[in-house]
Amino acid sequence: MSTHQPPMPQATPAAPDWQAAPGGPYPGYTSPIPVVRTHLGHAITSEWTKIRSVRSTMWTLGVFVLLVVGIGLLAAAVVSGSSTEDLGGENALSLGFFGLLLGSICVITLGVLTTASEYGTGMIRTTTVACPSRLRVLAAKSIVFFAVAFVITLAASSFVAMTQVSILGDNARTPTGGEWLKATVGVSLYIALLGLLALLVGSVIRHSAGAITIMIGAVLAPLVIALFMFSSSLEKVRTALFEYSIPNQMSIFYSNSLSQEGPSGWDPLWIILGVTAVVFAGACALLEKRDV
Repeated sequence: MSTHQPPMPQATPAAPDWQAAPGGPYPGYTSPIPVVRTHLGHAITSEWTKIRSVRSTMWTLGVFVLLVVGIGLLAAAVVSGSSTEDLGGENALSLGFFGLLLGSICVITLGVLTTASEYGTGMIRTTTVACPSRLRVLAAKSIVFFAVAFVITLAASSFVAMTQVSILGDNARTPTGGEWLKATVGVSLYIALLGLLALLVGSVIRHSAGAITIMIGAVLAPLVIALFMFSSSLEKVRTALFEYSIPNQMSIFYSNSLSQEGPSGWDPLWIILGVTAVVFAGACALLEKRDV
C-alpha cells in the first residue's frame, strides 16, 4: 500500500519591489498609476470638450451667425439704392447693429447654459469630483466661453461689415480705421463680455430659465421702461435709462448713439467689464460657501 504523501507547499510569487514614494503616507508602496499635478490647463481642456460636444452650442451659435449675417445683408440690400444724403451721413458699418442686437440673445442663452445646465442635470457633481477647485472650474468655463464667443462674433461681424461696404459702395460714407476697429473688435469684445456676464449669472442663480429671464430683462427692460416715462419729473431717470441701456451702448460702437450725452467711444466696454468683474467676484464667493 502506498503511503499518504503530504501536499507540497505552493510557491508564492515574489512580492513586487515597491519603492516608497517620497513623503508618501504609506512607506514601502508606490502607486503604479502616474500622478500628475493638475492645473488650469487641464480644466480648460475639459471645458472645451464639453462646450464643443453639446448640441446647445451648435444650435445657439448657428442661430447667432444666421441672425447676424442674414439681417446684416438684408439691411444692406434694402438700402443699397439709397444715397449718402438718404443715409444721413452714416457709414455702411452701422447696418450691422440690428443683427448683433438680436444675436446677442443667443450668446446670452449659451452663456447661461454653460453653467446653469450642469446644476439642472447634476453633472456639476462629476465636474467638482474631477476638479475639486471650484474657482478653477469657473475660471476655465469663463475663459473657454469668452474665447468661443469672441471668435464667432468677430468672424460674423467682420464678414457682414466687409459685405455691407462692398454692397453699398459709394452710396454710403467710407468708414475710417477707428470705425472699422470698433464695429468688429470692439463690439465682439462687448458681446463676449455680455455672454460671460450671463454665464456668471447662471452660476449664481443655478437655474437656466431664471438666469435667461434675468439677462433678457437686463437687456430690454431699461429701454422699454424709459419709453413709457412721460413725466417731466422723471426726465433724468429716463435719460439715464436710455444712455446706459445695453442696446444704446452697443450702438455706440457704430457711432450711432440714441442720446447726445452719456457714454461714448470705448466707454461701454469698460462699463460691461467692470460689471462683469463685480459679478465674477460675487459668483466666486458664493461657490466657496454653497454645496453642489
